[in-house]
Amino acid sequence: MPKVNSGCRAAALALFLAAACGAAADPLSKKTDIDFYRDVLSRELHGLATRSDGRLVAGPVLTDLEGQAPSELLWCLEPAAAGKWLVGGGPGGRIMEITADLAAGTYASRDLARIPDVQVYALKSFADGSVLAGTSPSGGLYLVRNGKVAARTGLPVDSIFDIILRDGGKTALVATGNPGRLYSVELAKFAAAGVSADRISDTKALAGRGIALFGEVSDRNLRRIARLADGKIAAGSAPKGNIYLFGADGGVPYIAEENHDAEVTDLLAEPQGGYYATIVFSGGEIHPVQASIQLVGTADGGLSVGGGSPTPGPGPGPTPAPNGAASRPRENTVEILNTAPTVEKFAGRSTLQWFSPDGFPETLMSRSGLAFYRMCRMGDLLVISGGELGEISGFDVTNRYSLTFAGSASAQVNALEPVPGAPGRFLAIRNNAPGLTLLDFNAASPRTAETKRVDLGAPGRLGALRFNRVRDLDPAQMTVSVRTTNGSNETDGWSPWMPMADTDGWRASPPTGRYAEFKIALPAASSPALELDRASLYYLTQNHRPQLQDFRVLSPNFAIVVPPEMPSPVITTVGQLIQSSDRDTDRRRSGFLGSQIVSAPGARVIFWMVSAPDGDNLTYTFSIRHEGDPAWTDIAVDSTDSYVQFDTLHLQEGTWFTRLVAKETAPRPEAERLSVTFETDDMVVDHTPPVIEEASVRREAGKLVVTIRGRDALSLLDSAEFTFNNGAHEIVEQPADGILDGREETFILELPLARLSGATSVEVSLYDTAGNGATRRLGL
Repeated sequence: MPKVNSGCRAAALALFLAAACGAAADPLSKKTDIDFYRDVLSRELHGLATRSDGRLVAGPVLTDLEGQAPSELLWCLEPAAAGKWLVGGGPGGRIMEITADLAAGTYASRDLARIPDVQVYALKSFADGSVLAGTSPSGGLYLVRNGKVAARTGLPVDSIFDIILRDGGKTALVATGNPGRLYSVELAKFAAAGVSADRISDTKALAGRGIALFGEVSDRNLRRIARLADGKIAAGSAPKGNIYLFGADGGVPYIAEENHDAEVTDLLAEPQGGYYATIVFSGGEIHPVQASIQLVGTADGGLSVGGGSPTPGPGPGPTPAPNGAASRPRENTVEILNTAPTVEKFAGRSTLQWFSPDGFPETLMSRSGLAFYRMCRMGDLLVISGGELGEISGFDVTNRYSLTFAGSASAQVNALEPVPGAPGRFLAIRNNAPGLTLLDFNAASPRTAETKRVDLGAPGRLGALRFNRVRDLDPAQMTVSVRTTNGSNETDGWSPWMPMADTDGWRASPPTGRYAEFKIALPAASSPALELDRASLYYLTQNHRPQLQDFRVLSPNFAIVVPPEMPSPVITTVGQLIQSSDRDTDRRRSGFLGSQIVSAPGARVIFWMVSAPDGDNLTYTFSIRHEGDPAWTDIAVDSTDSYVQFDTLHLQEGTWFTRLVAKETAPRPEAERLSVTFETDDMVVDHTPPVIEEASVRREAGKLVVTIRGRDALSLLDSAEFTFNNGAHEIVEQPADGILDGREETFILELPLARLSGATSVEVSLYDTAGNGATRRLGL
């Protein structure tokens, strides 16, 4: 039976409340958690991914292909015949044909056509090799055959942003900007009409060229369109970020969702109904590429950007950027070479939303400081390209996890397309710097991840780095390294990478600094099912000298009477334990937080907080299972309490996995109730007291030094207690090496001999974090 410490250490639940006891103090060492989803950038991943539960998991390999950049700016990517690819860009209205050798990691490009406009924002290829293209800022719709313009019509708009085909490729829908419209194009009639250099506004003249107005919206730009399973057309706008639904024959749209200061950057329809949308929110419209080629004077005296794009974030007036406002007719052009605008960090956010077949939206993922651009479906995964640090994200539709995949060294990954006939492989275009990228979910390559800076708050010494759990991976396969610095610069002043050894936690010899970065490397042969839980870093910050803050001399002929010291409180509440400052009016939770803590050997208390956004009543089923045993044991079933307490004395020692199922209940109808299963934190059951390996007493320089060294098989050691037979009593929680982080520790007590008058023996007790204790008596 485990031995439970006395006094303020009566229950394992209150193990971190030592400050409530007059004779004890918190350990000086600290702990910070490393959440890989939060703390690892996309471009610092290779063959690994981070998941929204904080874990590292297996992921794709990203390779920036080698080759001469086909253009300064790349906007759209389209698969073509014979394994070729088409890319639209600028400046100079370029349509480029790309030949990619994915095995060699290279590509080559050639100009398929040059169009007399600044940018090509939309492309659609046909089996006969012809290409339909949309441009800006002249709003030209082009049909290119054999490298030459076969047909051209200038629409009464500034920009063409997206094109989709309908009716087996006989007609096309074209989304435009300034104004935001949809046009239906009969392709045979359009091709027969030939080339017109004019911008045509007359409805009859457009109809004579096979073009008719399909629909119009009040927002300035229609950025993306998609045909839904029921035949409707979904369209996303900017700068409001609304989503509109048009009937199969066009007409007045229905607003499926209204937003403000946002841009719909992509729409993806599901064959079974419903669709996904990526929306970027900002104080202005989103501009995915930083560059400057031309300043274009406009009729109202303003300036727009031609052949380039402003920095991410709010834009300075109208521009021809594909996800910005389209420019107005030009009056003059000023060339600016080798000039870049001031770069400002994107301060907006992006969301991934699901619109069910019945029309209700659900936010699946939201990311701050990141712009989503395009998305593709791969099985149960949505793969999303973005910026401004070359991020590639993902969402697991089945398990509802957000993911971060390996990203590019370029600032933006503008477009993403699956490689035909190669499941799990995607080709992408990137800007700033421009080029092509391969994302391969099937490639075998060494896996690495590097964290961002971990700020300790002050210079300090690092202790152990501990992973909560490693799944489907032999720790011997892992390589962990650390580097440190005392400066805030992200690139300069860092120490060399230092290898860490797995000795009761991952440790180096011993690194110091205020900031730390960690690198994890795994072999290419590691399991695709591997998972590394969030890590905890233990550390000891720099010790500073005391500082005098105030000094006063009282007036003469006055004295003070020191009052007796107030006794320490003997009762600790759960509310004090978790130190929660949040107000909760729920009567059941308030009663739980006011619970008195009493001594109960073997008891375990587990509590949780689950929010119901819609105010539903919830019931909980809490279960445990021993590691290696597939069977779950229910501790509470359909309970309305947000806690359980149970006896662990009869449980087998070792690691127990826990599971919590939260279910909606009445008054919501049973057919509409939702449930969620959470894989919760592991629980260690430890009945065996630690082993005292050494205990000694010595006298030196007017003081008594008592040393105790021990180890525990399952739990970290917690403290040592010293009780002298003259009534003196001390608890030591600070180990000899300064950091309380191991299953083997040494504790040292130093007391002046004056306090030990009449003492002839001392009882030394060693405790672990499970509340077990071992005792040895020493003579003085």
